[in-house]
Amino acid sequence: MAKNDKTYQAQKDKEIERKLEELSLELPRFCKSFFRGIEPTTAPSTRLGYAYDLRIFFNFIIEKNPIYKNKGIREIELDLFNKLTRDDIEDYLHYLKLYNKDDVEYMNKEQGVKRKFSALRMLYNYLYCHDMIDDNPTTKVSTPKLRQKEITRLDPNEVADMLDQAESGAKLTKKQKESHEKTKLRDVALLTLLLGTGIRVSECVGININDVDFDNGCVKIMRKGHKEDIVYFGDEVEAALKEYMEHRTELFKPIDEDADALFISSKNRRISVRAVELLVKKYAMLTTTVKHITPHKLRSTYGTQLYKETGDIYLVADVLGHKDVNTTKKHYAAIDDERRLKIRNAVQLREKDGQ
Repeated sequence: MAKNDKTYQAQKDKEIERKLEELSLELPRFCKSFFRGIEPTTAPSTRLGYAYDLRIFFNFIIEKNPIYKNKGIREIELDLFNKLTRDDIEDYLHYLKLYNKDDVEYMNKEQGVKRKFSALRMLYNYLYCHDMIDDNPTTKVSTPKLRQKEITRLDPNEVADMLDQAESGAKLTKKQKESHEKTKLRDVALLTLLLGTGIRVSECVGININDVDFDNGCVKIMRKGHKEDIVYFGDEVEAALKEYMEHRTELFKPIDEDADALFISSKNRRISVRAVELLVKKYAMLTTTVKHITPHKLRSTYGTQLYKETGDIYLVADVLGHKDVNTTKKHYAAIDDERRLKIRNAVQLREKDGQ
């Protein structure tokens, strides 16, 4: 029986839930109640991320608190949260910047510290709102501020060069060229789709053959939160997809459970997110050595070009599937600055000589 996009996403969620269940057995018992409580409002991947981040916090407690020094994480009791103060939370945030675990050194920049603090704050909020603890010191600690960085994206000439590299394989190593003849149509179609629609890599790998509608020039994808959406594509994307799909079954022999997947890996399975990340990295390194290009950067590249062409931030937010337009505004604020600079002389206050 053919599997659809929802089934693919459901399978991935089931795998994540299984990992979360295993990880929960390492954490204090009250964490299971927390994960169950936030389930209606969070994605499985978000809860798993919280679990990994909270494990770091509990390791910090074991390492720094004499009461728990010779105990395991599982033995940490809920009453601990009534004893921790704002100073303890701030000590944890400082600890996150550089710490050792099993003789391995870990470092977190502002983004990493903020994410791990968010997980801890979520746990505290849950426990406090359910009257399981008496105080919530995380509300007294400021969220780490992030330095605004310019978004990395490809320039138009770099986009063209990247697609040329995927098509020709001219700069690939001898070993890479051995498989290039088989994968080049897929690679070009995949990169063209990412660059020509701005969809997320997770949305891309979940596409099935029947999700592509050439009559209307669109593809059905599954957004975050299991929300179906329709994304429209242009002529270049259509041409690349048609050429790939025409030869797909000649080049790949997908196994039954992945028979409907649009993009197939060399192992004849639905292509994975990791495989796409490596594919993008391979061709990006042939295009630019100074920019770290990931699938998300291809999304930024598309969003930037679309905003420059339309000037409509709400349209860009809708096409990219952003729930909050402020997310889009933050990403493309630099383009607004360019526009402001260009129109600085648009309003003339006095007539110039000779006019």
